[in-house]
Order: sequence, then structure tokens, then C-alpha cells
Amino acid sequence: MTSRAGLPAEESDLIDVDELIAAYYDRHPDATIPAQRVVFGTSGHRGSSLSSSFNEDHILATTQAIVDYRRSQGIEGPLFLGRDTHALSLPAERSAVEVLIANGVDVRTDSRDSWAPTPALSHAILTYNRGRAASDPGRADGIVVTPSHNPPRDGGFKYNPPHGGPADTDATSWIAERANELITAGLDGVQRVRYADIDGDAIGEYDFRDAYVRDLPSIIDVDAIRRAGVRIGADPLGGASVEYWALIADMHDLDLRVVNPEVDPTWRFMTLDWDEKIRMDPSSPSAMASLVAKKGDFDVLTGNDADADRHGIVTPDAGLMNPNHYLAVAIDYLFSHRAEWPRDTAIGKTLVSSMIIDRVAESLGRRLLEVPVGFKWFVPGLLDGSVAFGGEESAGASFLRKDGTVWSTDKDGILLCLLAAEIIAVTGKSPSERYRELEQAFGASAYQRVDAQATPEQKATLGKLAPDAVSATELAGEEITAKLSHAPGNGAAIGGLKVQTEHAWFAARPSGTEDVYKLYAESLLGPDHLAQVQEEARAVVSAALGG
Repeated sequence: MTSRAGLPAEESDLIDVDELIAAYYDRHPDATIPAQRVVFGTSGHRGSSLSSSFNEDHILATTQAIVDYRRSQGIEGPLFLGRDTHALSLPAERSAVEVLIANGVDVRTDSRDSWAPTPALSHAILTYNRGRAASDPGRADGIVVTPSHNPPRDGGFKYNPPHGGPADTDATSWIAERANELITAGLDGVQRVRYADIDGDAIGEYDFRDAYVRDLPSIIDVDAIRRAGVRIGADPLGGASVEYWALIADMHDLDLRVVNPEVDPTWRFMTLDWDEKIRMDPSSPSAMASLVAKKGDFDVLTGNDADADRHGIVTPDAGLMNPNHYLAVAIDYLFSHRAEWPRDTAIGKTLVSSMIIDRVAESLGRRLLEVPVGFKWFVPGLLDGSVAFGGEESAGASFLRKDGTVWSTDKDGILLCLLAAEIIAVTGKSPSERYRELEQAFGASAYQRVDAQATPEQKATLGKLAPDAVSATELAGEEITAKLSHAPGNGAAIGGLKVQTEHAWFAARPSGTEDVYKLYAESLLGPDHLAQVQEEARAVVSAALGG
């Protein structure tokens, strides 16, 4: 059967929005069923009303849990609340408002009653908290209602503490446990006032869009982009950034066109992802197929997911760039063109990102901070300026302002897209042209992530493996130089295993949702060597798991 990946969505692929929203209110989760409990992953709680994993009860309980948590932490300032364009986001935002207002929280929503991207909410929290001590009870925090790039049937709910970035597990574990207690108790303990009964003046307002867009010259050289006349095409992929891109073009007088201004909760205009699902992933060649087809019409085309925390970069000469490739180019450019950044600021990467980044960091004479998967690990460094750039292989990154101070502590897809235009304006080269130069200097990267079957018991074992569980001394003909169960940058457990040689590595981590483990691998010696690395990696993991 021929795959429809990369082809336009058909009517049969679309959700029934009315059914989805009705299920949000009508279905009630059973907290004794694991799949229906509140569970915070690396980016908050996600689920669908149709599977009773994202319903009104979840949001009412989780919001009350967040209220209880912020009280326990002495947080009394405003709470910024934003949503993306998923169909479940508006109902969930209103449910959250009902609980926040009933608890006397100073909640601030978008002044235009519109969408707020994740980076704009992080920017708002940090702007409000600037100059406030960590012990100041008046600090602000926030909630983003988004499942990021997930399919249209899904909803998501994420808490950002006063540091502006994703909450750490100490917070999310507490919130999830409290929320499940409240659901089990039939919401006894949840304070709530019906949305229709709320006085309009009780809800504070904040213009997320104007504050974010107006501040962009502090971090991006918009003057250079304008002078060079860089032709930018921006596709929000039906997400929260759509009105932001329009204002960026107007406010900063850029040659920028929103190539698809449509917002539709069914996402009927998308091309199907690799598994024939509608998924707004700007790093996926299948999901970005319609944009890649326009690559010759602009100097750079960009894409964002529904909450604009991820980026996709399309150039005329290469099409959609691999996220790892673009991260390497962004790092190389920024650390060569930000004169005010202190010399001791580090480059942050997740341990499953490309080793080309390691080579770039070495060539720049910069310290490399290698951390486990999850953007939360970059938050402290971005906040205090000790990490100038933090990036994930899944097309999420942020960096410091020109003066070396914090911009956002969450991923910012809009920012990384604008940076591509700045690179073109300043260097005269597309990011893909620059990446080819990096490969000539450091080697051509062959990189892939695949999934392999694993039982729940094997997954539990893999998550706790010690380096001495690997008896092999060579990998694909090279001496093994490191066996890691903890990230070298901060000593945090990686929840799996990474094995390195001079020119290659692999990492294995258990999936949090399926009976598989994720196998990441890279070689700078070509695709054939990568295949050998992957084959031997499976054998190494199997032996370590007793298979």
C-alpha cells in the first residue's frame, strides 16, 4: 500500500471539532486507569478528550493543583495564561480561568482574546520578574495551554514557574499527584466560579504580541535583515504565531509574507506526517511538504508548530534543513557575531544532538554543556547568562539577547526562524550553504533515530543502566571512548545509556508511552558506518538487557 505521507489531508483525516469539545465536558476520567490520569511529561500534561485523557476534570484539578503549588512556594504575583490554536485549548483556558479567579489569583490573558505562543509567555514572565529577587512573593508565573505539534485531537497543559521555562520534575510531580487526588475525590477541594458569572474586570489583560514583537531588536539584527532585503516566507502551520509574523513584518518593515494565514482546528491544509497523521511538526519533511514546494519563491521559508516553540528552516538550495544541521550553523554564527556575549558563556546541547555541535564548540573555544533530553536543563544557564545558547535535536532552541541577558527560558521557534534571515543578511550565505562548509571542516554527519521493541521490564532496566553494563570495548571498528549514564554537562541521569567513539555515538532511552526504546545514532564517517553503529548498538543494548 502506498504511503500518503507528505500528501494533503483528506476529509477522512479530519477531526469532528464538535464531538471533540463535547467530549471535553461530557466525559469524566477514572484516576484508577493509568491512561486517564494527569501525567506531566517533558512538556506538561497531554491527551485527548476522546480517550478521556484531557477533559474538563483534568484541567480543573490540575489548575487547582497549580494554585496549591504556587501557594506552597510563596508565589503571589500574577499568572500569565496563554493558549494555542488546538480545538481543546480555548475550553481548557476557560476552565483554568474559572479556578484561578475563584482562588483569587491575578490571572492575565491575552488582551486581544487571541493566541499566545509559548515563547511569548516565557518572555512575559521574565519581563515582569526582571529585577525581582528569587524570594520575592510578587513574582509571576504562567500556564500555556498547548500540546505543541501534536495532532488536532489532542490538548495540552503546561506550567512555567517564575523562571519562565518548563517546570522541573519536583514541581510537575507534586502538581500531578495533587491533581489526581482531586480527580479521585470527585473534584472536592477544587474552587471554581462559572466562566459566565465572572466579571470581565476580574480577568487581567496583557498584550503578549506587542511586547514580544517590539522587543525583537534586542536579540535579532532586524536592521540588517531590512537593509539586505531578505525575502522571508513564514508559515505558522495554523498555529499561534500567525498574527505575530504579520506584526513582525509591519512593525519592523521586513520583506516578510505569511504564506498561509489560515487557522482551522482541523488543520485540513496540512500535508500528512510520516505516519499519515496530521501533525504540525516543522522539522518533518512530510509535514512541511507544501512549504518545501515553495522553496524557490523566497530567500528563506520558515515554519512553526502550534505554540511556536519549534522551528523549521527551508532554503532554496537544500529544502528543509535537518534540525541538527541548523543548530550547528546557528551556534557557529551567533558565537562569532555577538561581541557582547562574555567569553565564558557556554553552548548547551542535549546529549542526543549532533556531534558536529561539539566540533563547532571546540573550534570556537567555547565550553560545551551537554545535558539530558528536555529543555528544562537549559533554564538555569539561560537565566543567569552562563549559557548563551541551548538547543535540542527536535528543533527547539533559544539564546541570549545581544547584551548577554536572558530573552526566554523556553524554546522559541520564531526567534530561530528570524535568525536564519539574519544569517543570510549578514553573511550572504544561506544556513544550508554554511552547513556544507561546516561539514567540509568537521566531517559529514549521518544521523538517525529509530525505535526498537522492549518489554516494560527491559525499559525499566534500560532507564537505570550503569556504564559497566556495557562490556564491549569497540563500536563499529573504533575504540569506545565514553560510556555514559549521566550527562557530562550537569551530572543528571539521562534515563538510558550513551556510548561514544571518536567519530560516532549511540544513545538508547526507553519510551515513556510505548513498549519501545529510542535508539539515536550518528557517524561522521558516512551512512554505511552509521548502519554498522546501529547494528552493533542494538547488540550492545540487547546484551546489557540480558537479551
